[in-house]
Amino acid sequence: MDLDDNARNLVQALTNGDAEKISTSRFSSLLASKDRDYLLSSTAQDDQVKISDLEGKVIGLYFSANWYPPCRNFNKVLIGVYEQLKSNGSNFEIVFVSSDEDLSAFNSYRESMPWLSIPFSDLETKKALNRKFEVEGIPYLIILQPDGSTLHDGVELIYRYGIEAFPFTEEKLEELRREERMKHESQTLTNLLTNPGRDYLLDQTMTRKVCYLSSPACRSFCPFTLTFARYPHPTVGFPFTSEVPVDSLIGKTIGLYFSAQWCFPCAKFTPKLISIYQKIKQSLEGKGGGVEDFEIVFVSNDRDQSSFDSYYGTMPWLALPFGDPIIRTLAKYFDVQGIPCLIIIGPDGKTVTKQGRNLINLYQENAYPFTDAKLESLEKEMEEEAKRLPRSNYHAGHRHELTLVSEGNGGGPFICCDCDEQGSGWAYQCLGCGYEVHPRCMRAVDPATAASVTTH
Repeated sequence: MDLDDNARNLVQALTNGDAEKISTSRFSSLLASKDRDYLLSSTAQDDQVKISDLEGKVIGLYFSANWYPPCRNFNKVLIGVYEQLKSNGSNFEIVFVSSDEDLSAFNSYRESMPWLSIPFSDLETKKALNRKFEVEGIPYLIILQPDGSTLHDGVELIYRYGIEAFPFTEEKLEELRREERMKHESQTLTNLLTNPGRDYLLDQTMTRKVCYLSSPACRSFCPFTLTFARYPHPTVGFPFTSEVPVDSLIGKTIGLYFSAQWCFPCAKFTPKLISIYQKIKQSLEGKGGGVEDFEIVFVSNDRDQSSFDSYYGTMPWLALPFGDPIIRTLAKYFDVQGIPCLIIIGPDGKTVTKQGRNLINLYQENAYPFTDAKLESLEKEMEEEAKRLPRSNYHAGHRHELTLVSEGNGGGPFICCDCDEQGSGWAYQCLGCGYEVHPRCMRAVDPATAASVTTH
């Protein structure tokens, strides 16, 4: 679809980067086309809203697509924030800029959205917006202010602050950052994990069952008649957990594990974390115990109680109760945008790192206690080990020669093609196709054997 001369000139100027700000008087030129001065409303397929009606409002340009799971996940969060803002009478509107593959997918995705949309058929306008804002990934949320200023990190702000981010001005964001700094400075384990109605965590390491009170055999057997049994019970019931006071964890290193049974990456990472957890506990017990300790608290993102019970039943650590309101508060407080996520809290109750998952993948149990000093020591050890490694070699899982690289000479963060774990620092890399493996995953073979590999 061709744009009129005025719109085409503006699009060209925006594409060339000549304009840094968007004037509200130019919304029509930015969002309209030669034959269209409206946006699609969410109320019905044929309903239209004049673009001129957006004047004076804070506008969110929402680049998204139905086929991409992170978009669908963020869409749910954005809907909640949008509906709260609209119910409060806020002058906020969102315009959906689709990256869907066809009209059917666009219509299906748009059905869930309570805001406006650029018609799917208007490819030129969508392309111009993508070029102007240099959209390289989705979901992407651009905030256009009535004063003409723009903000590019809308997705992060929505995840981090929710409705409190509105009206997305620099003054408001600085206020939120200041409040956030104050909260982190006064952070304690108690104010993180408790609420007025709960000062405990769940512990299911000892299986508990509920007696059937109608059974004389059960009552005569159970020494805790009419209460919970404190050992595996011969009668059929449901799993029960004990309560561990949050205050009993003060002085320990704590991992807050955000995870869910439905999440495939979580299903892969949880068994590994269980193994590492047990090795760390055994190592600390070998030191005599009492001096330091490590514990993990499961922060569930499961969709129902049954899924929580099933998933938590595989774990040897503590948990927040399913559906506890503190779970959403913690996710927002730590800016958790994806799972699995492992936040490490130090013995003083302060945050040590938000990168616990990556550190477990990189260093396994050696990552404990996850402090900067420990990580610096591990990096120095890796440097020394690398000096003893061959500069190149052939790997059993790849046909080309692999070269030893580091962040300083062509390497960087990567996903190991052998174990699917994250890596950084040193790696064996195929300079031709980018195949990379951890040095520890390297299975050296002779060139002839490597040449016969056909899977990579």
